[in-house]
Amino acid sequence: MVPMTGAIGRLDTPRGPLTVVASVAGLLKVSWGEVGVEGEHASGLRVEEAGARDPAARLVEAARDQLSAYLAGQRRVFDVPLVLSGTPFQVAVWEALRAVSYGCTWSYGELARHLGRPHAARAVGAALRKNPIGIIVPCHRVIGGDGSLVGYAGGLEKKRWLLDLERQAEALSEG
Repeated sequence: MVPMTGAIGRLDTPRGPLTVVASVAGLLKVSWGEVGVEGEHASGLRVEEAGARDPAARLVEAARDQLSAYLAGQRRVFDVPLVLSGTPFQVAVWEALRAVSYGCTWSYGELARHLGRPHAARAVGAALRKNPIGIIVPCHRVIGGDGSLVGYAGGLEKKRWLLDLERQAEALSEG
């Protein structure tokens, strides 16, 4: 089997680089930090630096543009196609997470109740730790039941920064 090709790109932010990976089917990964420019992605996808005009590279560019607009407080919703690859429960959690509105937060328990699994808050947390598409699938909007900031792959400083960015943009749009 010949691996499918995709594209990888980087977006510099005030809190460090984001890596964006896409296939022709959709966005596969948005994560803090850097990944090698060429090589095999964990899914077996052969990735190359974004720049060519192939569909995967265009998706990487679209995601970077949308993430840049989000970080500038100018975008609240993302519309790039996603490829969510995980267990059925993980995918359900990630899809439900997209219902958490910009500038809002839910607790792990609230997300579990939204899924119809009121006792699955810990399982929800485990699924969020595996979220491959950070920011766009907004796991930074999930907080502890007591309102505390807990758990985020990019670190709590980045989580706080993203939540503050959203709150500030909301306040500006209301004022």
